[in-house]
Amino acid sequence: MTNNTATDIQGSIHVRDGVGVVHMAGTYDTDIDDLWSALTEPDRLARWAATVAGDLRAGGSFTTEFTSGWEGPGRIDVCDAPHRLLVTLNPGEDDETTIEAVLTADGDATHLVVEERGFPLDELAAHGAGWQAHVEDLAAVIAGKDRGDWHQRWTELAPSYREKATQII
Repeated sequence: MTNNTATDIQGSIHVRDGVGVVHMAGTYDTDIDDLWSALTEPDRLARWAATVAGDLRAGGSFTTEFTSGWEGPGRIDVCDAPHRLLVTLNPGEDDETTIEAVLTADGDATHLVVEERGFPLDELAAHGAGWQAHVEDLAAVIAGKDRGDWHQRWTELAPSYREKATQII
């Protein structure tokens, strides 16, 4: 992944079936097994996005707290190592969302697509900026660096995502 400025947008935000969708994609300079580990092993996941605890296998329930401050329950719906992970946050609740990660080997690198679906349209910009900050932190950790200040980066990105959101809502 490349170095980012406050105005770079690496993903897209859109509306599907009346709900918000954030789509992030990037290629990481690591093999698919290492990137899968960064997404699914609790100690590695905590370095860039969230702490998790619970039954971390397909069908299992867990609790999580993201660096964004969001915390709550989740469920692992699909865990097809090292290619696809699908989780539901707040399962069964009005504010239920799904997060899907799809990994594809690309030589010595790995292409990752992360998509979160199901949130209200008035949260579209916030989720877009948030996910960009998360994937930038993932890139830093994969490169052997510390993650950035998530809240600061979110604040820098939010105006661009609000502008994009007003164009599609």
